[in-house]
Amino acid sequence: MTSDEVLRPQSLMLSFLGDQVLGRGVCVYSGSVIDVFGRAGVGEHATRSTLTRMVGRDLLRRQREGRRMYFGLTERSEAVLRDGERRIWEEGAVNRRWDGTWTLLGFSLPESWQRQRHDLRAQLTWNGFGPLFGGLWIAPGETDVSGLVAELGLSAHVKIFRAHADAGMDIGAMIEETWELGELATRYREFVNRWQHWETVEPEADEALALRLRLSTQWLQVVRRDPRLPVEHLPDDWPADRAEKTFRTVYTRLTPLAQHSADHLLDLVPVRPSTP
Repeated sequence: MTSDEVLRPQSLMLSFLGDQVLGRGVCVYSGSVIDVFGRAGVGEHATRSTLTRMVGRDLLRRQREGRRMYFGLTERSEAVLRDGERRIWEEGAVNRRWDGTWTLLGFSLPESWQRQRHDLRAQLTWNGFGPLFGGLWIAPGETDVSGLVAELGLSAHVKIFRAHADAGMDIGAMIEETWELGELATRYREFVNRWQHWETVEPEADEALALRLRLSTQWLQVVRRDPRLPVEHLPDDWPADRAEKTFRTVYTRLTPLAQHSADHLLDLVPVRPSTP
């Protein structure tokens, strides 16, 4: 199975909205979305189902204009997209600004709370934590997870600290024991292998928009799985920097043609205030 085949329509939709709707105060016509997604290999039924599900999850709002249905962002989806925008363009894939601080999170849950334990571990992993020991997890920098802990109803069972390693601590060894570096490195190398072709090859005008959509979606999937470990404690051949250069180069090359296509394909209307 190739990387393109595992891209979920909702992930593609969020990338599309981040590129074409976020910050513009507009809604996009459903037919335009179907057209663009068809070029990216997603069928009309899957696209319509994705739009409907995202409305149900408060990630999209509907706006009717005559006989046409348009879709715009909600506060929730805007927050998700702003976070992705920050992750890609501000934080980046390589953490060169680590100040030596670690966030430690310890938890102790009743043995019968298997679901709560699973949910907490999943959320910690998503937020860059790794298991230092069974009930003690660690993340680089100052990572605020108090909100998600409260949302899970586990505040009384969790303790969070900021810490620095002892001078004799082998941080590189600790990182290798705590995170699956091999799996993450493979993701970066696969991204380069998939996209480096487009660093020098000019795309056809009608494929640039779909290519950039898949490029952005795949890149965000890779960096969201990266806990942003300090680069000075990673292997010398760590592939994140090379992968990020590939992403930025291809994104820049695709953008003029992609935006030209978007300007012709997308039917956009201004957002109207919601009526009570």
